[in-house]
Amino acid sequence: MRCPACGDTGTRVIDSRAIKENSEIRRRRMCDACAHRFTTYERSEDAFPRVIKKDGRREPWDREKILRGLTKACEKRPIPVKDIERLADEVGRSLGNLGESEVSATEIGEQLMAGLRELDEVAYVRFASVYRSFKDVEEFMQELSSLVGGREGSGES
Repeated sequence: MRCPACGDTGTRVIDSRAIKENSEIRRRRMCDACAHRFTTYERSEDAFPRVIKKDGRREPWDREKILRGLTKACEKRPIPVKDIERLADEVGRSLGNLGESEVSATEIGEQLMAGLRELDEVAYVRFASVYRSFKDVEEFMQELSSLVGGREGSGES
């Protein structure tokens, strides 16, 4: 591990602990050269399938990319960061549990939208408007109508 302060590779772990339901390890490190202390996080990535994009390209699963999209949709909404991270982790775990080597971006998007719909309706509509690339206002209004219709059917006001 390279020290972020001086770039030296001689660092040592001074503390480790499991976090996020033992799915991640937090390590405190210290540089032997400059004594700078910093934190690193380890997460197993090998269980995640590759993502098949709409244009056919294949990319590795990227939790940070998912978090950026979710964070953008949740901008200026009263949603705690831990809830956004939890949703990204749940979708990642769900995909990892499929046992598939590849999964479509469409499937990932649908799972994220389902989670956002439960978390915050405004964030859901924002994410859906980008993800589904509505062709016109009519398509967007149909999505809003289904959202409002679903709420009325469940007894919410």
